[in-house]
Amino acid sequence: MSTKRICVITNMYPGPLSKTFGVFVHNQVASLRENGHQVDVVAINDPRMGKKYVIRKYLSWLLQFLFTFLFRRGKYDVIHAHYVFPSGMLARLMKKFSKAKLIVTAHGGDIDRMARKNAFIFNQTKRALQEADGVVAVGERLKQDIVADFRVKEDKVEVMSMGVNREVFKPVPKQQAKQDLNLDQEDFHILYVGNIIRAKGIAELLEAYKGLSSEKVQLHLIGEVKEPAFKEELVETVERDEIKGVHFRDSVPQKQLSRWMSAADLFVLPSHMEGLGLVALEAMACHTPVVGTDVGGLSVVLADQAGELVPPKDPEALKNGIMNVMQNEKQRKLYVENGEAVASQHDHKHLLKRLEMLYE
Repeated sequence: MSTKRICVITNMYPGPLSKTFGVFVHNQVASLRENGHQVDVVAINDPRMGKKYVIRKYLSWLLQFLFTFLFRRGKYDVIHAHYVFPSGMLARLMKKFSKAKLIVTAHGGDIDRMARKNAFIFNQTKRALQEADGVVAVGERLKQDIVADFRVKEDKVEVMSMGVNREVFKPVPKQQAKQDLNLDQEDFHILYVGNIIRAKGIAELLEAYKGLSSEKVQLHLIGEVKEPAFKEELVETVERDEIKGVHFRDSVPQKQLSRWMSAADLFVLPSHMEGLGLVALEAMACHTPVVGTDVGGLSVVLADQAGELVPPKDPEALKNGIMNVMQNEKQRKLYVENGEAVASQHDHKHLLKRLEMLYE
């Protein structure tokens, strides 16, 4: 396998303000570099969403791109865009003026939400997908949408998640992990990890948790606050309804996140839509059972008794799913066993080899 000169273009990447913003792209870049590839990154690394921040960070990103386009475009073998729009639009432009192969990775929101905003974005998404030499979809459902809605040839689309680093996300005995995090050993700890936004189903999770009515259950919400007004709404609900045991926590580095996933008795991902649900796979790799909504990639990841699937936007069904796992130790063990098998299929080392073959 020959080493490649690669330009990664992405609108999500970790930076000084957030170590978790697009961390999955960073992890893939780091693995490619470890394998000897030369990788340059043209990225947005500021997660802030206010108007002045958005204007500033996109202008900075465009200047980075312009410099790379003018002075470096001829040196690359591969241009790899993460997120079809807007990254794929810039990558397609660079491909037109270089001999590099173009690979585009669709992560879910770029197809399910962004592409549906208006005709311009839809058409730019379609052109990037059709003109790419290869398309990576992080889930099977996402591939089906790309083929059907954007008229991309099926044999050009590879289903390949960003992968789980099994050296980081690995099981630790729950009692030990709880002790390390100063969690009550006797309580049942429910964990959510992801952006604090409405589309992740956190309002439904809070409603479902309220219905569990037990002082021995704790809910931990770890993630970036991307919608401050929504976060305030959640906090007001907790205070108004006097919901006990709800903890909002800032994002943490991946090694610490792995410890949280090992400590949790149950991981819940109640998204309204989900390209894959990588955090669910990471929890499964830590031998924690998962309850997730029957949407997108989660429908596949949690199929065949690998986890508990519930309808989206349905707090009562979510509550019943959580209770089913809480009260059934045999079911929990089955989900852990089957979840480990699924997580092994998404080992990042195996998937990196497939990506390198795609580059070839």
